[in-house]
Formats: sequence, C-alpha cells, structure tokens
Amino acid sequence: MRILLSNDDGVKAAGLEALVQALYQEHEVIVAAPMQQQSGMSNALTIGKPIEVARDKTLEEKYGIEAWAIGGTPADSAKLYIEAFMTEDRPIDLVISGINHGANLATDIIYSGTVGAAMEGYFHDIPAFALSIDVDSQLTYQEAAKIFARDFRKLMPEEGKCFLFNLNFPLFLKDDVPQYVFGRQGKRDYLNAFTKEERDGKVFYTMAGEIYDRDKGNATDIYATEQGYISITPLVADLTDYMELDKRLEK
Repeated sequence: MRILLSNDDGVKAAGLEALVQALYQEHEVIVAAPMQQQSGMSNALTIGKPIEVARDKTLEEKYGIEAWAIGGTPADSAKLYIEAFMTEDRPIDLVISGINHGANLATDIIYSGTVGAAMEGYFHDIPAFALSIDVDSQLTYQEAAKIFARDFRKLMPEEGKCFLFNLNFPLFLKDDVPQYVFGRQGKRDYLNAFTKEERDGKVFYTMAGEIYDRDKGNATDIYATEQGYISITPLVADLTDYMELDKRLEK
C-alpha cells in the first residue's frame, strides 16, 4: 500500500516519525508535512504566494523513504503532493495525518490542522485517517503507532469506499487492551479562552482557557476516550443542513 503521511505539528514531529517507523517496512511511505508547527489551521490554504518545498533528509536517510517539508499549511502539504507530485502510475492508496500532540475531539475537529490534512485526501477520493493522542496519555507515540499499523485495515469500510475517520487515542487503554468505538462528534468549548496583556502601549490577547464539554453523552467521541476506548468518528465534508433545506424546499 502506498501511504501519504502528513500532520500539523511539522515534519520533525515525534508523532509523525512514530508512524513512519510503524509503517515503512510493510508499506511504501511518503511524507509531505509542514516545515513548522501549524496547529489550528483547519483547511486553510496558502493563496497567491509561493510555497517553499524541500526534501527532508533526516527521514529520507533514516528510513529510506520519500519525504517532503512543505512551507505551508497542513492542507497545503497534502494537496500539493497529491496534485503536483503524485502520478497516475503511482497513486496514493491512503492518507494518514498525525499522530497529533493532543486530542482532536468534538468541536475541536473543525479547527484541527490534523483533520485538515486528512480531509485533502478525502477531497481527492483517497481514504484518510486523522490520528491524535491525549497529551497526557499513558501510551507513547510509538505504542499508538504500532497499534494503528496493526489494526487499520480492519477499521476500514468495504474495499473501494472512500472515507475520512477521525481517530483519538485516550489517556489510558481500558483493561490495557486497544478497543475501538465508533461515535459521533461531541461539543466542546473553552472557559476564559483569552488572556489580555499590555506591552509597550500595545494590547495583546492570547488564546488559552480550560476545556468545557457541553455534550459528552455516551455516544460521543469525548465519552469514548474518557472510558479508555480508541474513538473513531466518521466525518464528511458536506456542511449542508439538510433538515433546513428540506423545509425550505417544501414551501
């Protein structure tokens, strides 16, 4: 299988290298990831200015793979490889973005650059996973990557179906065994999200805040990870409110 790896933590990120380590011996692995940290960039694209591209010698020499450092966003990275570098005779079979440093659950999915990179694969009819792990997880990146590399084929739907799965590793594994739960996206907000600071006559705000979960019912991704399960949420790119649309069309 030819697998494109990307992320939003940057080409030097430990989570990305852990995936390379877990996958490169059984699959043809290609890396196209941002040169620098790009968290919170969602599906942002670089428009109207050149995007620097360079080979990442560290990953290439260490693992014997093709690796690119992209001077843009996570979505830029996946999109550029798929549209500019990929050829018809060497198509990508699967896009994997991550492993992100920190969970991407509930409403955070909307802002996630990890999900944004994976979604570019989905936009191009390539199956895709977005992988994240709790910042305080008892699992290491290497352990999470090995679990995923072992299990990802059985998580995929029937052959030929394109999909976008958002997968989150929990703080701990229930019964010390990887168990997967499919669930819906919860709702998450942040209390005291901005802190104000004044320096040299200028006013600055920094985003921070404490997590406030408004919906973590037992069918949600938040609930699953809190119980020690590996959460998977199937995502779509269509933002249409079909219930409202049907009401309008009935008039």
